[in-house]
Amino acid sequence: MAHKDKKQSNKGDELIDIRGLIGDADGGGFSLDDILSEYGVPTDKERGQDLPWPEAPHRSRGGNNVVMFPGASQPEPEDGEEEEDSFPKDELDEDMDSDMDGEEPEEGEDEDNVIEFPEEESAFTALIKDLKERADGYADQMFQESEQMDPEQIRRLEELIPGTDQEEEEEPEPGWKSIRYIRPKRKAETPPPDTAPQELARQYGKQLKGMRLRVVLLFFLSLLSMSPILLPVLGYRWLPPMDDYQLQVFLSAGLLGVGMLLSMDVLLESVKRMLKGRLGMDGMSLFACLFTLADAITLGRYQNRGDQMPYCMVALVTLMLLTHGHYHKLCAQRLSCRTAAAAARPYRVTLDPEKWNGKSAYSKWAGEPEGFGSHLQMDDGAQRIYRVVCPVLALGCVLLSLLATVAQERPERLLWSLSTTFLAASALGGSLAYGRPFHKIARRLAQSGAALAGWPGMAESRRGDRVLVTDGDLFPPGCVDFNGIKVFGEHSVERVVAYAATLIRDSGSGLEKLFHDQMRVQGGIFRRAEHLTCHEAGGLSATIRGSQVLVGSAPFMKLMEVEMPQGLNVKNAVFCAIDGELAGIFVLHYNLPDAVFPALSSLLGEKISPVLVTRDFNIIPAMLQQRFKLAANKMEFPPVERRRELSDPDQKHGDILTAVLCREGLAPFAESVMGARRLRRSARVGAVVSCVGAALGVLLCYYLTGVGAYTSLAPVNLLIYLVTWLLPVWFLTDWAPRY
Repeated sequence: MAHKDKKQSNKGDELIDIRGLIGDADGGGFSLDDILSEYGVPTDKERGQDLPWPEAPHRSRGGNNVVMFPGASQPEPEDGEEEEDSFPKDELDEDMDSDMDGEEPEEGEDEDNVIEFPEEESAFTALIKDLKERADGYADQMFQESEQMDPEQIRRLEELIPGTDQEEEEEPEPGWKSIRYIRPKRKAETPPPDTAPQELARQYGKQLKGMRLRVVLLFFLSLLSMSPILLPVLGYRWLPPMDDYQLQVFLSAGLLGVGMLLSMDVLLESVKRMLKGRLGMDGMSLFACLFTLADAITLGRYQNRGDQMPYCMVALVTLMLLTHGHYHKLCAQRLSCRTAAAAARPYRVTLDPEKWNGKSAYSKWAGEPEGFGSHLQMDDGAQRIYRVVCPVLALGCVLLSLLATVAQERPERLLWSLSTTFLAASALGGSLAYGRPFHKIARRLAQSGAALAGWPGMAESRRGDRVLVTDGDLFPPGCVDFNGIKVFGEHSVERVVAYAATLIRDSGSGLEKLFHDQMRVQGGIFRRAEHLTCHEAGGLSATIRGSQVLVGSAPFMKLMEVEMPQGLNVKNAVFCAIDGELAGIFVLHYNLPDAVFPALSSLLGEKISPVLVTRDFNIIPAMLQQRFKLAANKMEFPPVERRRELSDPDQKHGDILTAVLCREGLAPFAESVMGARRLRRSARVGAVVSCVGAALGVLLCYYLTGVGAYTSLAPVNLLIYLVTWLLPVWFLTDWAPRY
């Protein structure tokens, strides 16, 4: 009989008879030892009878490229041994298949242990595979986290914790889109001395003495200078000797001389500016008056233009509007200084760069009015445009006048050409573009207790589209009062009020004064609170004398699992809990001022978003919308930590002062911000319109003087042209304060 060897498996002690499958050596077949020795495997005698059956070796591809199954550790070769292929893989597979025919694979082993070598993948296929693996991993993690959270707990948190807005991190755009134009920094001007508002108000008051009367006199002089033209149109005739043409010309020149004396202070101011290299519309008006006066005197002596009158009435109208605009600006500056001097420590309004969500935001904070007098005396936006354009206009007037007269061998027309071109260049609305709207806005702001601090703050308003709104802006002192107090348990009223007042004071809430006054009534004192924490759910927690104190709204108490009285329905209240038990309820009554509604509407109309940085846990968007019907969905509500940072009184602010406020509330704050934006827009658009009209007028006068069109370039026609370009500026000055 054939002798049977038994082999012990790796996972148990089961013996498998395999010699019967191969055949007896005496029977003409091959023995097991012969087969094993043929393939280089040690025999039973060499390695012992009870050793485990060796696994079939696999052929490697090029060195040590062994592909392992997932989770299996790669065996390390023993010292001194070298891995090498001793036989082909195909022959071993065929022999092992024939030897193991009919044998069931053990549990846990794969039926097919042949691993295909991975083919080379393209870059696109590898990218798609990588993205798919990342998406699958993210989905698995998301579902795993959602399964770990209790749905009831999620619903409870969403119901009790108010929603907040998160800041968006702006990622740089790739390629050419990430390239942004960076405006080169201009050379900083030397600011005027920072004079106190009281002193500036006295100086402006001295300059305003008699100026209004002088404007009225200039108006009547302008009408009187028009009489030689208006009376013949109305059907009246001059009586001798007033019907003499030469006498009428000299009278017009005399009226212009008187008008220049009445506006001497404005003209002298223009000379001072020209000496500093700042030629503006006031300087162009001075040149126009001088050339017109010289032309009138020459025309009265030589009478070389027929019956045409000089342009004295146009020059007088220019002087009148120039003085009128200067009067408006002085009135606005004086009124702003008086408003700023009304409070010893007013609020400062500054535009803080990149304050919230990467955008600049206006903030109101207490401080001294430093820089107010300096900013108020600096050049306004219209003057900054004029001092760039007017030198070009002046040079153009001189060159074009020479081309139209001297170049055409008509030098007698030179004064006439200079008079018309400079009058066209000195736009009538030049001084009104900033002075008139500034006066109207300053008068409106003075009624609210606010004052703009000059052009530097207005120029920065183009970047300001956010306003930080605090507790005191929505509910100034006196707008929140107690509607009832209830104490529970064995706690005294003094203790509960003192604990609540301490946490509210340390948190910087707008309710500090209200609770401080109530604590003094109860005879209590502030305690020392430790580990103060502000919670997103609308509450505060701290430790006072070893007791855990919670102060907050009703949702906060429910979230902290403080047992509330049955049937309690209080919307606006402050709850106080000591060591997990409700100790007191302070029912509050919020009275929103009437001025808040139009202020918020105006801000939203100007596309300025209010950012609620309130510290009172009761003032949230839901409360403002449900209780007062405010557009809370258009307001931004940062998380509690960011609200505390944005409302920190010790935070860093911008250096440029926009306005000063002497009253509490949102109304003066909002009106000063909107006034600065509107005044900047009105002044710049008005100045641009004036410059465009002036440039076109110079070209038109050059052409008409070149062809000698006396009738087309009559004083009335030139005045009509200038008034036409004045109307848009006048309408802009009326639009600016209407918000």
